[in-house]
Amino acid sequence: MRMEEVIALVTGGASGLGAATATRFAEQGAKIVILDRDAEKGCEVAAAIGDAARFTEADVTSESDVQAALDLAAGEFGALNVLVNCAGVGLAIRTIGSRGAHPLDLFETVIGINLIGTFNAIRLAAAMMSAHPASEGGERGVIINSASVAAFEGQIGQAAYAASKGGIVGMTLPIARDLARNGIRVCTIAPGIFDTPLLGSLPQAVRDSLGEQVPFPSRLGTPAEYAQLAQQIVENEMLNGETIRLDGALRMGST
Repeated sequence: MRMEEVIALVTGGASGLGAATATRFAEQGAKIVILDRDAEKGCEVAAAIGDAARFTEADVTSESDVQAALDLAAGEFGALNVLVNCAGVGLAIRTIGSRGAHPLDLFETVIGINLIGTFNAIRLAAAMMSAHPASEGGERGVIINSASVAAFEGQIGQAAYAASKGGIVGMTLPIARDLARNGIRVCTIAPGIFDTPLLGSLPQAVRDSLGEQVPFPSRLGTPAEYAQLAQQIVENEMLNGETIRLDGALRMGST
């Protein structure tokens, strides 16, 4: 798929990986709808992009919110053909900590936003994509999800986060197979340690130390590098059903 043909919904597009992806796609000629709960930042990103972008305040776990965002994309720009799922949250709580057992509601919150929210957007976007005519090659759409290396090497305190990202990895191939007959490709990106708002509150010395754990290049990844890979997935028709680690050969230890 050529970028100038792309009409995309980017969840979590108000910051970090999502904002970088929305910006890069628009620079390459795509039209973008940004979905996020942060209305102030979402509007700022859309305004910075210009006429090629729209923003809608929404919760990825809400069927009506996501459907409204999809309808906005279709109404403003035409037939949606790309979904990039970047919305997500993270927390660090041990299974048993100083205050007792891991709160179940917090576990459910992380699973709800990261995993169920991702699937909610996938199913609704795929239904919309499937209703439109295919390209000459039979393609109707591309779906890109965001996992994490925590899906494979979760750290202490990451039970909820690792479970949510592992679920995204686990459903990538089955959904790609489900949607193959509809001409919709599905891939997942699993970033390593990236310079996103999740790490933004850490002291610089801690951020530098994290970057040094990456074999090469020994630094934090940038949202622009995630966006670059997302573009390559959109453009390369043979990429399907795959989870791609974007981590500089990082393999997290247990400490």
